[in-house]
Amino acid sequence: MNGSHSVLPGFRLSLGLGVLYLSLIVLLPATTLVLQASQIRWSELVFYFTDPRLLAAIRVTFLAAICASLSNAVLGLLLAWIISRYEFPGRRFVDTLIDLPFALPTAVAGLTLSALFAKNGWIGQWLAPLGFEVSYGFVGIVLAMTFTSLPFVVRTLQPVIEDLAPEYEEAAECLGATRWQIFYRIILPPLMPALSIGSALALVRSLGEFGAVIFIAGNKPFETEVVSLMIFTYIGEYAYEAASAVAFFLLLTSLLILLIVQLLQRRYRARGAA
Repeated sequence: MNGSHSVLPGFRLSLGLGVLYLSLIVLLPATTLVLQASQIRWSELVFYFTDPRLLAAIRVTFLAAICASLSNAVLGLLLAWIISRYEFPGRRFVDTLIDLPFALPTAVAGLTLSALFAKNGWIGQWLAPLGFEVSYGFVGIVLAMTFTSLPFVVRTLQPVIEDLAPEYEEAAECLGATRWQIFYRIILPPLMPALSIGSALALVRSLGEFGAVIFIAGNKPFETEVVSLMIFTYIGEYAYEAASAVAFFLLLTSLLILLIVQLLQRRYRARGAA
């Protein structure tokens, strides 16, 4: 299309505005964090990251985030498939409900989940006699992370599923393929790039979750304390260097995860082109 007839501005102006926006909103805060972390001496860095309490918080955070991402990969795939392939009463309501974690403040989500799954909550009162406690435990952390990161998987998969032609599935079924073979050989391969990046976004979102987690986790040191709470604690104690170091660690981890996903996407595209 000729640039003079385009509704959007030209390439140079669009690039300039885009770079300016990214610089102010993303690059500038990230650079400031990197500069603050670079001023910390190596001995101080070793001291911070050998703290048993921080190491326990890192372990809890990463383990809970991985569990939440795996559960979202399965649940997100099922929800995206149902919404994209089936018509049923309440479909639009379910589709709208998936975006609720984006609109709902995470602190409100944490308070609501904590009240629901507490021992005297609507759901928790039925789980407590079975010895299954959700609130103020590791399961509660996973539940909060799953709630806040589910839309990333569903919304990443949904357009890909909608573009997936059902003719290949019908042809495979006519040739005698089982449902598992159809899913594994026909459906899953084109969905893997979207599923991987959606799960990675959910993982990155879960690693930095704060509001929804602190209200349901119980925040017990060495048990249910997460990294974001440790950063908040460091800031409250005026230990800005420790907070910057841990925040930089989360930033670096998130960037590494996203980079790995991008490399996997290129590999999937190369396989598809071959």
